Amino acid sequence: MSTEAMPPSESLPRLKLFLALSRTPHALLDLAAPAAAALLWLGTFPSLGVTLLGLITVFAGYTAVYALNDVVDYRVDQEKMSQGGGGDGGYLDAIFVRHPLAQGLLTFPEASWWVLIWAAVALFGAFILNPVCAYIFLGGCALEAVYCHLLRLSHLRTLVSGVVKTLGGVAAVLAVDPQPSLFFLAILFLWLFFWEIGGQNIPADWHDLEEDRKRQARTVPVVLGPKQASKIIFATLAASVVLGFFLLATAPAKLPLSSQAMALVAGVVLLFWPALQLYHSQSRDDASRIFNWASYYPAAILSIILISFWF
Repeated sequence: MSTEAMPPSESLPRLKLFLALSRTPHALLDLAAPAAAALLWLGTFPSLGVTLLGLITVFAGYTAVYALNDVVDYRVDQEKMSQGGGGDGGYLDAIFVRHPLAQGLLTFPEASWWVLIWAAVALFGAFILNPVCAYIFLGGCALEAVYCHLLRLSHLRTLVSGVVKTLGGVAAVLAVDPQPSLFFLAILFLWLFFWEIGGQNIPADWHDLEEDRKRQARTVPVVLGPKQASKIIFATLAASVVLGFFLLATAPAKLPLSSQAMALVAGVVLLFWPALQLYHSQSRDDASRIFNWASYYPAAILSIILISFWF
């Protein structure tokens, strides 16, 4: 069979299949959250060695955890693919191909080795930065596995997802300072927790709503319905916008008022306004749009911090 005759997913280079397993385009955006957290606490750039090791470690960690999700959910994702899977046009996590393991484009041993290699890199780097960070990484992997296993048990698994997504930012702060302010960590935790639930987890489940209903999955959109899900999304993202502004206003980095104002505008544009649109439309497309737009929010905050540092 010629390459031109193959389905797009089957003609992808092998590396792109592994990157798709780890949702690398999305993971790269997620790296902005721990970077922003570390800079907000330090108020300056860490040493070059810490910066390079931190970037390698956080990339390896996100790469491993995202791929772990697909490995643990292998059978569930296979069911989804056998039922048609739903259209993924314009969906950030499907830039290369969605669930390459479940589609048979990668073998289970290949995917497992990919997870183990990146997890080993992340664990080694985290231990060098701060042994506590290594424990946080292991805890995040365990919670991610728990999250996957709760699919047919409880819609409250969204809370587990919220915790997992905060761990990168918390670990980043501990990597540059072993004794940070607990108040700062609490605000950072809540900011990322609400962003993940309202901007990532529930919209992603909304995107898979019809497939999840067929599989009797217990997600927030399935259990509570789209109307209640849209209310939760709106409330959590509104909270994240406010907490993001407060975090920048009170952080030791002492950012100027203009930076705080830009952060508020970024939150309104990328989180609050799309959530308001979804509340009125109850549309799957608008839920996917929230997921995509919210994915850029940490990168927007990091950009604002960098601009304030340089100018």
